[in-house]
Amino acid sequence: MEYLAYIVVGLVPALAVIIAVYIVQRENKDKELSHLSLQLKGDRQKLFVEPRMEAYQRIILLLERITPHNLIMRLHHSNKAASLFQQDLLNNIRTEFDHNVAQQLFIPINIWDYVKKSKEETIKIINTAAGQLDEHATSIDLANKIFEIAGELEELPTEIAIKILKDDFQRMF
Repeated sequence: MEYLAYIVVGLVPALAVIIAVYIVQRENKDKELSHLSLQLKGDRQKLFVEPRMEAYQRIILLLERITPHNLIMRLHHSNKAASLFQQDLLNNIRTEFDHNVAQQLFIPINIWDYVKKSKEETIKIINTAAGQLDEHATSIDLANKIFEIAGELEELPTEIAIKILKDDFQRMF
């Protein structure tokens, strides 16, 4: 019986030490995993900061380029039929948008929705202006009608989207 008592007295502290070492190692392992996870997250964010900034820049450039005033100034050729000029404007908007569609990977979904809506609203302004002209209207007539409709709006759809993009970008930093 005494042997059993000696064995128990020797095993209890040994088991306590083993359990304590196990707990300490587990906590250290958890801390290390947490630290590595934070480090990976930080590294990932560093990798995406530059492409994300470029995406915001490109989307703002897209919106500036499809703003009705800028479109007209860039694409206007006098002595052109309004219907042909309308097609040029719409094709340019679609081309600009298609060229930048991959940028949606780097901006939030709700912000991308504003960009798409802005494009659609700009197309609607052009089509509305064209619909108010007769079949013999010129590109100058269409440009004037677009300026008139745009002037009636408090803010152009592209301006609204640019403000939303800028606000979102500022929140990131």
